[in-house]
Amino acid sequence: MDTPLSTIAVVGLGTMGTGIAEVLALAGREVIGIDISEAAALGAVASLEASTARAVGRGRITEEERAAALARFRTADTLQAAADAELVIEVVPESYEIKQQVFRELDAVVSPTTILATGTNALSVTRLAAESQRPERVLGLHFFNPAPAMKLVEVVSSVLTAPPAVEAVTTLARELGKEPVAVGDRPGFVADGLLFGYLNQAAAMYEANYASREDIDAAMKLGCGLPMGPLALLDLIGIDTARTVLEAMYAESHDRLHAPAPILGQLSSAGLTGRKAGRGFYTYDAAGGQDVVPDALTPAAGAEAGAGRAVASVGVAGSGTMASGIAEVFAKAGYGVVLAARTQEKADLAKGRIAKSLERSVAKGRLSAEARDETLARITAAGSLDAFAEVDLAVEAVAEDLEIKQQLFASLDKVCRPGAVLATTTSSLPVVAIARATARPEDVIGMHFFNPAPAMKLVEVVRTVLTADDVHATVRAVCAKIRKHPVDCGDRAGFIVNALLFPYLNNAIKMVEEHYASLDDIDAAMKLGGGYPMGPFELLDVVGLDVSLAIEKVLHREFRDPGLAPAPLLEHLVAAGCLGRKTGRGFREYARR
Repeated sequence: MDTPLSTIAVVGLGTMGTGIAEVLALAGREVIGIDISEAAALGAVASLEASTARAVGRGRITEEERAAALARFRTADTLQAAADAELVIEVVPESYEIKQQVFRELDAVVSPTTILATGTNALSVTRLAAESQRPERVLGLHFFNPAPAMKLVEVVSSVLTAPPAVEAVTTLARELGKEPVAVGDRPGFVADGLLFGYLNQAAAMYEANYASREDIDAAMKLGCGLPMGPLALLDLIGIDTARTVLEAMYAESHDRLHAPAPILGQLSSAGLTGRKAGRGFYTYDAAGGQDVVPDALTPAAGAEAGAGRAVASVGVAGSGTMASGIAEVFAKAGYGVVLAARTQEKADLAKGRIAKSLERSVAKGRLSAEARDETLARITAAGSLDAFAEVDLAVEAVAEDLEIKQQLFASLDKVCRPGAVLATTTSSLPVVAIARATARPEDVIGMHFFNPAPAMKLVEVVRTVLTADDVHATVRAVCAKIRKHPVDCGDRAGFIVNALLFPYLNNAIKMVEEHYASLDDIDAAMKLGGGYPMGPFELLDVVGLDVSLAIEKVLHREFRDPGLAPAPLLEHLVAAGCLGRKTGRGFREYARR
């Protein structure tokens, strides 16, 4: 099976097949594009002509290279055209019947040494291979959309695949400028196996009316740095496609997190499959369009929930990184800030941390020296909560411990003037339980900032069943003034971001526990295939494994879903004191500074 793979057939000229053909042709391969639809074949040619013309216009290739690539691509309407191919890549619809028919016909056409690759991301490669006359030459070659831009290629082996076939396509992937990751045969493989569970939970969150589609998407983009929100991504992938992948994953895992959210089936049955249909979770300008247009669910511009309370001064309780970051944010926005800690020394140290942060901004040209001085002058460091007597908004950023927060709010209740808004930055505790520690729970709300607060734009605004409307309106108005993006959510574990993020991280750990893929391959898959700024294990080590475990336990306790039970490996590492970067060792080891 030692072959140079210089002539390659691509069966199925939809968006993915056309993209793969373009990558191959530009890399010097002879490419035969095969599709029974003449329109699809003509569309592939037109697409290749247009994309290569754009590449010339942007200086990425020369006109001569473009002409050569176009000359290497030809189309056909029958599998007989693949007779001389050394590799055939099928990207036909996700159906065993259709794919097995393609493989049966190819068996009668191609050479005994030809490698047959399926582009599936949901179906069993082993099952497809078993139907072939030569299962040792069948494997998975999973590109990501858009194929010309996305670097990841998952090379999927079944128990029947011969190593030389894997080596040949792995070498090819590298020659195409891709990053191949070797994985075993299970639905979703690595990237989609983690991605689709997350997308499914986002769909379920929306279906439960927990948060709006706009807030869910904004939360995950701004809170996690993702290129797209989950509901917009489902529309791009195709809601019917996502449901097919999830059905395959659930059939194997029986994990309720993979059981397709009913709304996916409802939208699919109604033909509302996303961008390709012109409507899915969002409405688009046309079938196949990219631009979202307003519909009945689009929030009215500038619509806010009534008038709020006046806020001129803010108290921030705490002395850690989050507290000092929040105080910096408010002071930059022009608020008078009281930064209170348990002792004057701790408060002074926290203000000193803010001074250093502002100095860095001046050094980088982001802030003037005058603005730095004005910002620092607005901050008063205090060693007692008594300094909050006249603040209009009190924000706590102390330890993530319910008893500690309840004690703090009981103190705020006594110190703060009537009508002051009391906000907690908790990321996982029930806000209402904190509110009930006061005699005015209607004045209490969640304001979950993200770390580092000066840089992160998101604030999750968490109202309880007791929170007053004008308190909610006040906090949203304050968020606008401090240039943060507020998203509304109810008072339940994890709110939006952590409720979607941590099950995904937990599932990544389970993949390692099951010896399905390595830390490095999983991190690479999610960065290159999903556009994540960090791989799951990089992120876990940065967040802290103890923090991650605590959040996982809260989610499991509230939702009581077995799939949310913390992975044993995470518990073992925390028990061993391996907490991530802060201890020098977590999932990886780090140099001590």
